Order: sequence, then structure tokens, then C-alpha cells
Amino acid sequence: MVDVVLVNKQNRMVGAIEKFKAHKKGLLHRAFSIFVFNDRGELLLQQRALGKYHSPGLWTNTVCSHPKPYEKYKTAVHRRLKEEMGFDTKLKKIYCFIYKEDVGKGLIEHEYDCVFLGRFNGSIKPNSREVKAYRWAKLSWLRKDIKKNPQKYTPWFKIIIKEFFSRKINPANLI
Repeated sequence: MVDVVLVNKQNRMVGAIEKFKAHKKGLLHRAFSIFVFNDRGELLLQQRALGKYHSPGLWTNTVCSHPKPYEKYKTAVHRRLKEEMGFDTKLKKIYCFIYKEDVGKGLIEHEYDCVFLGRFNGSIKPNSREVKAYRWAKLSWLRKDIKKNPQKYTPWFKIIIKEFFSRKINPANLI
């Protein structure tokens, strides 16, 4: 398994630990969430592969992952976008936040999560070990579906989407 970067509330590295152990103990660690939109304003969603050790089969943002110890966010986001979805694009960090959520099976996500936005209209080649399915969705539809079917979505994704609407974030103006 891969190590994640343990951080304090100011996102300063305080150590590293194996990813599963961080989730088992609920330790604060670095993460990032990538949201890729197309020119029609639709968000690229992925359904997590069924083999994932937490949140398998749930729908979430384009990519969510962790930088490796001593890896810069800029390197990590492009690495994981290519590894999970089979493409790369320009990304812009828009904000970071801390959350702590139970994700089942005795695991806790406690992350210092930085949100990145990008735009892409080309071919998608998802990694089947990471992604069960993908689809493009309008934010207006997504907002209704999350309200109607919250159990279908990852906890961090629901937090970020809610923030998009409360901040009135318009991806078209940011990317």
C-alpha cells in the first residue's frame, strides 16, 4: 500500500503513514479532489471500482486521491488524473478544506482536501481497477439526485458539491 502525508490543520507535514492505517485511525492527511468539466458545463463523475477498500461503487468527482510524501500537489493531481481517467488537462486549485467522515467498515476519512478544477472535452480511458463507470452530469441534475439518493455518493463529494452551491461557484468562470 501507499503512504499518505500526515498534516496538521495548517497543512504542514507531520509524518507519513500507510494509507489504510490513516483511514483506520482517522488521522488527518493530505488529499485532493479533481472536478473536470466539459464545454457544456457538465461534470465528469466516476463510479468507484467495486474493489476499492472503502466507498466501492459510489459516485464521486472525477478523481480523488492523495499526494505521496514529498510530492507536490501539482505533480500528484496530474499523475492521478492520467492514472485513473487516462487523460490530462490544465488544473487550477480553488480552495482547501478539512473534513472528517465515517466511510464504513470501521474507516474514517479525515482529510485536508484541496479542490482542483479543469476542463476537458476529449477521449476518456478509465482504469478499471479504479473506476467502474463514468458519466457527464449537469450540476442542476446532480444537486437533485444527491438530495434524492445521497447513499449513491461519497461523503467528501457531497460536501464539496454543497460548497459549490453555497459559494455560488461557477466552474466556467474559474477554468
